[in-house]
Amino acid sequence: MRACEVMIDIHCHILPDIDDGPKTFDESVAMARLAAADGIAGIVATPHLNEKVFDPIEISRRVAWLNHLLRAEKIPVSIMQGADVSVLFKPSEIEGFTINETEYILVEFPHTHLPSNADEILFQFVVNGYKPIITHPERNPSISSNPHLLTKLLGDNMYVQVTAGSLTGEFGTGAQQCAEHLLRAGVVDVLATDAHSTTHRKPQLSAGMQAAAKIVGHEAARRMVFSNPVKIISGIDI
Repeated sequence: MRACEVMIDIHCHILPDIDDGPKTFDESVAMARLAAADGIAGIVATPHLNEKVFDPIEISRRVAWLNHLLRAEKIPVSIMQGADVSVLFKPSEIEGFTINETEYILVEFPHTHLPSNADEILFQFVVNGYKPIITHPERNPSISSNPHLLTKLLGDNMYVQVTAGSLTGEFGTGAQQCAEHLLRAGVVDVLATDAHSTTHRKPQLSAGMQAAAKIVGHEAARRMVFSNPVKIISGIDI
């Protein structure tokens, strides 16, 4: 890692007992330790915001306590606040769930399909002042079978996050091929782990970056885990 750079994971289910991630703070600490060993210095905690809605203050409390535990354990990882927001929510319902209090927000389409009004959904986020980052589109069956459905959706202030594990085959051939297609199309802005545990969907970015580098080159792949995530958590335009 270059001295002036830090690897940031903007999508990680690291907070305990809040969604389908870890159950205890001990497990969260173990995830952070694994992330640190991979070279990750910052993690945005992104619990699911779908059928169950959490108070942003409660998320903030868990982030603060986890940071306290990591300092006590001398694990060099900083946790920031965010959420993995279902597109079923209206922009008026998601205040307090952006990434690190910026305008960037993770938005997740249904796992089963791409809504017919996906373009209008994204447009409404943008006109309400948000910068939506579409999470793991390569794992959406509609997009996986037809990546053009995603590329024609994208406009100003709309971004794409691919899961690092998709590029290493963790989510199957379809997701891997789609992720590679999106990389070649030049529409991927950031890689993230979407990690849930230390054993399944781990908080590791380096292998995904290396796989991306074989397709788009070393510097472009580095931007997806270094400079672009830093810009996102800082609220700077990519």
